[in-house]
Amino acid sequence: MDIVFMGTPDFAVPCLKALVESGENVKAVFTQPDKPKGRGYKLAPPPVKEYAVSKNIPVYQPVSMKKGEEADKSYELLKELAPDLIVVVAYGQILTRRVLDLPKTYCINIHASLLPKYRGAGPIQWCILNGEKVTGVTSMIMADGIDTGDMLLKATLEIGENETADELHDRLSELGAKVLLDTVSAIKSGDVHPEKQDDSLSNYAPRLTKELCPIDFSKSAQEIHDQIRGLSSWPCAVAEIAGRRLKIYRSELDGVHHSGSAGEICDKDKFTVICGDGFGITFTEVQAEGGKRMKTADYLRGNKL
Repeated sequence: MDIVFMGTPDFAVPCLKALVESGENVKAVFTQPDKPKGRGYKLAPPPVKEYAVSKNIPVYQPVSMKKGEEADKSYELLKELAPDLIVVVAYGQILTRRVLDLPKTYCINIHASLLPKYRGAGPIQWCILNGEKVTGVTSMIMADGIDTGDMLLKATLEIGENETADELHDRLSELGAKVLLDTVSAIKSGDVHPEKQDDSLSNYAPRLTKELCPIDFSKSAQEIHDQIRGLSSWPCAVAEIAGRRLKIYRSELDGVHHSGSAGEICDKDKFTVICGDGFGITFTEVQAEGGKRMKTADYLRGNKL
């Protein structure tokens, strides 16, 4: 099957790799333009581009697929490529109706949630922030709205008690590759059964902002634990304790009900803090301002609470 792949970050690489290794003819890859990175602000290619180049797959990086001269050129190129299927995985660009209608079969998307829940840019983080115990991946036929198309296949997995968004991201990316191959197989055999989404069950997972970072110890221990896990890379959860501002990367619930006020440190040896419901949360990985990210045990050796 002739396929055009559209994707940008690490999450999309296993899907592209799966297509290549399964023998599908990936005729071209569309990805976001290179961006400045690091202290020197040198242009760095997206992960999808790096993989595509390593496999000698032509790469195109239009600034916009929606409007302007580059969008028109991209559309004409896609017409020349005449793909049977367009696969979109975390591309980061809006596709117009003319592009969605172009492939001989479908334009499909691999989305990291169990649709219709968590449509939008941050499904992995928001399912943890909201305390979900189960999530998964959905393949769908792309439509004009944001993640509103008819669903094709789903696969689920359980979220670990202390699993962070970064860890869940990696597991979902691998699951997404499996769902993609199963979806491509179904399309090739004609065994496709699109299912409309129930909009009344949907919610939106917007991009994360720094407004989500401050920890409010009046909340329950579970809510704070979910906040820390959901914001495991950027933006990171931040605690103001005893006049110190700390980024909190990992935590554990101690399961013990303590006497004391919310925000009070009840165990200085483990760095356990009382939350609004009386239960404690233990910080296991932290970073002080101007310092390095480290295990709490290492932090406490040089910083007495």
